[in-house]
Amino acid sequence: MKRFFKPIEKECSAKKPALSPSKKDGETTETSSEENSKKDPLKFVTWNANSLLLRVKNNWPEFSNFITTFDPDVIALQEVRMPAAGSKDAPKNHQELKDDTKASREEKLILMRALSSPPFKNYQIWWSLADSKYAGTALGSSDLVKYLAFSCISECSVFHFLLSALKYEPDGRVILAEFETFYLLNTYAPNNGWKEEENSFQRRRKWDKRIQEFVLQCSGKPLIWCGDLNVSHEEIDVSHPEFFAAAKLNGYVPPNKEDWGQPGFTIAERKRFGAILKEGRLIDAYRFLHKEKDMDCGFSWSGNPIGKYRGKRMRIDYFIVSEELKDRIIACEMQGHGIELEGFYGSDHCPVSLELSEASSDSEKKEKKNLDV
Repeated sequence: MKRFFKPIEKECSAKKPALSPSKKDGETTETSSEENSKKDPLKFVTWNANSLLLRVKNNWPEFSNFITTFDPDVIALQEVRMPAAGSKDAPKNHQELKDDTKASREEKLILMRALSSPPFKNYQIWWSLADSKYAGTALGSSDLVKYLAFSCISECSVFHFLLSALKYEPDGRVILAEFETFYLLNTYAPNNGWKEEENSFQRRRKWDKRIQEFVLQCSGKPLIWCGDLNVSHEEIDVSHPEFFAAAKLNGYVPPNKEDWGQPGFTIAERKRFGAILKEGRLIDAYRFLHKEKDMDCGFSWSGNPIGKYRGKRMRIDYFIVSEELKDRIIACEMQGHGIELEGFYGSDHCPVSLELSEASSDSEKKEKKNLDV
């Protein structure tokens, strides 16, 4: 029996949202004893699709084959580039695709046909959408959207805001899901940009502060945080550290030396990301397993095959997990390789996968603790 979960309806409440809302707050579930016996997800995929509609039109068979083969329990996608439902100058429904014009109806039809076909038809889908459609570069715009799909294996609650926010996250950059034994946070971090201005450095600083506040509030259950986090933490996470550290846009040099360089590889961003991991007691799952630099398979974003960014690559897509989950990490892999973008399925990002082992029972945990003693 399939379950359907309705998104939280009161996302603009003035009260700070709680992680475990009651049904009276707008969420309803239909469950059965069979469903209650099902376990939390163990296999995950995150991917910045760089326009889901374009991927459906041009690259869907390849991506579908990957999903069929890997068979994830959770798919988290970012940069879908589909606008939220609602007419001009009217409040938007951020959980529904726009369909009030001929063009938007056609786009929605194409997308829903693809998502209604194998292997995606077995997934329950939640959208977190921005008001307008993205029409620029692959990274970092205030109107990007994201998509999160869950297979029906475990009861969960879905939120479309960060805990520290008092209203819906307007760019559609956040979906938080609460499962029985952990939280899963899917985010598309805003690009840092090149300049000290409101929609660049300042916006990213505010974002990092909100994320840090969230991970510190997120207690009681472990966290899995995934998505395009738009930062390469260490030099090992980029193919050409000196190139990225010295990068400039039109010769502009920021006043603060820690803001110099390629967005995603500035000292300031990397320090803040490190602080989030340390204070939140979080582990970078890929680096936990892969200690050495891999010039072929160690990056999730690759520059344009033509121009100065050819062969320049970064790891900016992650699975970050709470320390208490680190012993359950079986695998975390970049699914693309090489400067020719094999396994990127048309995007400039490749999918990243995570596999966890099943959680130990209370008796097993007690036995292990006794052995450790």
